[in-house]
Order: sequence, then structure tokens, then C-alpha cells
Amino acid sequence: MPYPEIPDYRRLVEQVTLYTQLKHEHGAKGIAPILADAESALRQAIERLKALPEDLELASREPDDLAKIQALRPDGPRTLWKALDEPLYRERLSGALLGRMAGNVLGAPVEFWPIERMESLARENGQPFPPTDYWQYVPNPYSLRYETTPVEAYTRDKLNGVPVDDDLAYTLLGLLVVEDFGSHFSTEDIGKAWVEYLPFACTAEDIALRNLRAGVPALQAGTTDNPFCEWIGADIRSDPWGYLAPGLPERAAEMAYRDAYISHRRQGIYGEMFFTAAIAAAFAVDDPLEALEIGLTEIPAECALAQAVRWALDVAPQIGDYRQAREAMDERFRGMHGVHTINNACLTVWGITIGGTDFTRVISETVAMGMDNDCTAATAGSIVGAIVGKRGIPEHWYRNFGDTVHSYLIGHPSFSISDLIERFTMQAARAFGGRA
Repeated sequence: MPYPEIPDYRRLVEQVTLYTQLKHEHGAKGIAPILADAESALRQAIERLKALPEDLELASREPDDLAKIQALRPDGPRTLWKALDEPLYRERLSGALLGRMAGNVLGAPVEFWPIERMESLARENGQPFPPTDYWQYVPNPYSLRYETTPVEAYTRDKLNGVPVDDDLAYTLLGLLVVEDFGSHFSTEDIGKAWVEYLPFACTAEDIALRNLRAGVPALQAGTTDNPFCEWIGADIRSDPWGYLAPGLPERAAEMAYRDAYISHRRQGIYGEMFFTAAIAAAFAVDDPLEALEIGLTEIPAECALAQAVRWALDVAPQIGDYRQAREAMDERFRGMHGVHTINNACLTVWGITIGGTDFTRVISETVAMGMDNDCTAATAGSIVGAIVGKRGIPEHWYRNFGDTVHSYLIGHPSFSISDLIERFTMQAARAFGGRA
């Protein structure tokens, strides 16, 4: 369904600002009422858009209630493991964690860059493209990401531990949630954890966090003044639930639902449930495509995300590299915001279908596609990392991680990777009735 033609409001607002300044400089009178009228018109337009009735038939195919979501799922395995094989789990968890970290670190310095700009950076660095190692140099090396870490810390020679990023912070936060509240945590518990551990957030998470701090109940925090509720923010929070319920895609997706509901609705929720179920499945299968197919069995069969992912899987044999992937996505989803769940999910799928179990190719092709490429490469790296294990990831991707993950979570400036593996293993064992 094509998006409506949206006027260039950014340019119009810029023109209002520029002519306001010019006329003020020339001594014109009567500026204030014109600006007040313009602001009022925009606010009225926003309220009218928010009040428009939505398609009830479409809403019935895309519910936000867990029981209704589960009623609309296709048949699926639900449970792949009956017991936890700890040595196998540890190997695959190590691969999933390192895979997520590597994909994120590779994409972070070039997040949202156009393909041509990344190609130019590769030429400047004398590196191949798609990149097969971390960037040697990136522009503005001393600018800070997440108010803490210079961009150069994500480059090959400056990498010392895993740098901070929200794609990793929410993985860590998921573990803290289960340690604090147990695996049957509620959305209200998620809200308590956010207020305790998150100093700031972005887009939908920022809105929800602000709402929580203002006293909005957790179950309403995601729908109060939140136009970002179908964006990728919940999607990037998928991993901990898959790690905590390995081989249990249904249980993992249920945890993902309770987490996603704090900030997202519809495709936003389904994105987290889909990738969580795929990650949980990746611990128990040897083919990343099978993991993706299992992921689809935990979301409504006819929701927009499911239709898009099935399309991406159907055309995958014709998508041979990053440029073809980007062209196909741009054509199919013209007008969709670049931080949406759907278009980025398709790029993640293609990164996996192009690379298979070749870890380097998976994350390098995914980053090369652009868009929200630190998020997409992190998720692709997590799924494939869980399948190939640590042994299947070339050492240069994690050599400089040491045993440290840096964090901006309140009270937790860093984590030990080896300790994370122990803590995830302890909680995962409880999912199978062990380590009470």
C-alpha cells in the first residue's frame, strides 16, 4: 500500500524560520500572530491525524493482545528442546553474544550512511567493501556516541572492549530484568527496570521512558503520544529473551511480547516476537533459514510484518548482494521511514540469506545495505552466531573485546563477557526446571 504524498514540511518550516528572521531584521511588525497561526494549524493537523478512525478489519488481523496474537499464528514447533544441554548452549550463546556485538560494532560508525558514502570510506581506508574487518578510520573520531564513547573506539585499532550501544544495552537490561523479577516478569516490571537502569533512550523508548517518569502506567506508556510505536526499537530488544529460552520459541516470544508492549504496538511488537523466536530457534537448528521460518510461526500470519518477511524469503534467491537488497527494499517500501521495523527486517533477512553460515559475509553484507545497519547486523549476527557458535566466528571479530562490555546502564558501567555467559546459563537452566 503506497504512502500518501507528504509535502516537504521540513523545507516549509525552514522557510518560515528564515523569513521570520529576515522580516524581523527589516523591522517588520505583526510577526508573532502569523507564527501563532502557523503553530496552531500544525497542532490541529496532528490532533486530527491522531483522531482518524483506523481500519477495523486490518486491526483484527493485527491485534496487540497476546492471546489474540497467538490465535492468529500459523502452526509451529513451539518447543524444540526438552532439556538444556549446557555445553552446547554455552558454545552457541558465546557465538550469539559475540555475533551480536561484532555486527553492532561494525555498523555503529556508519549507521544510516548511504551505500556510496560507505564505499568511499572503504576506498579511503584501503579496505574491501563490504567490509571484512572493522573500519580502520572513521570521520569525526572524537565525537561521542551515547554521551560516553568516542566514535574511534569502534574502529579496528582503537577497539578495547565492546563499546556502548543501545543494541547491546537492552540485551544486558533483559538479563537484569529476569534476575530482578524472574522469567514471568510483567510489563509493569519492565517499566520499573527502565526507570531504574536507563538514563536515556531513543524514539519509542524515549517516549515510553518519559511517560513512565511522568507517572503514566506501564501499559499505556507505549501509546501515549508515541508515533514511533512500529519502529525498530523493540526489534533490537529481542536477543535476551531468545538467550533465556533457548530452543523454546513460544516461551521466548511471550517474554518478548511483555517487553515490547512497554513502548510498541502492532508491527513493533511483532518484530521483537519474530526475531526473539528466531534467535531461540537458532540454538536448536543448523540452518538460519529454518530459524527465520520458525520465527514467523510466533506472529500473526497475515500481519504486515509476516507478509513482508515471507516476500523477502520468496525473493531471496534473486538477491545476491547488498546493492540488490537495498534496491529491492527501497522499491517495495518507498515512503516508509528508515527506522521502521518492516524494511529493516527484510534487510536483516537478506543479510542472512546471502551469507548463510558464513558469519563474516552475513554481517558485512548487512552493514553494506545501509539503513539502520548497526541494528540489522547485530540481529543477523546474533542469529547466525547462535547457529555456528563461537568456533564459527573468525577470531578477528572478537579479539579486541577482551572480556569487557561497556555500558551506559545506571550502576553498571561494564560487564564481563564470561560472567554474562554464566548468568544467562543460570537463568536459561531455570527455563527447563534446573538450578531452582
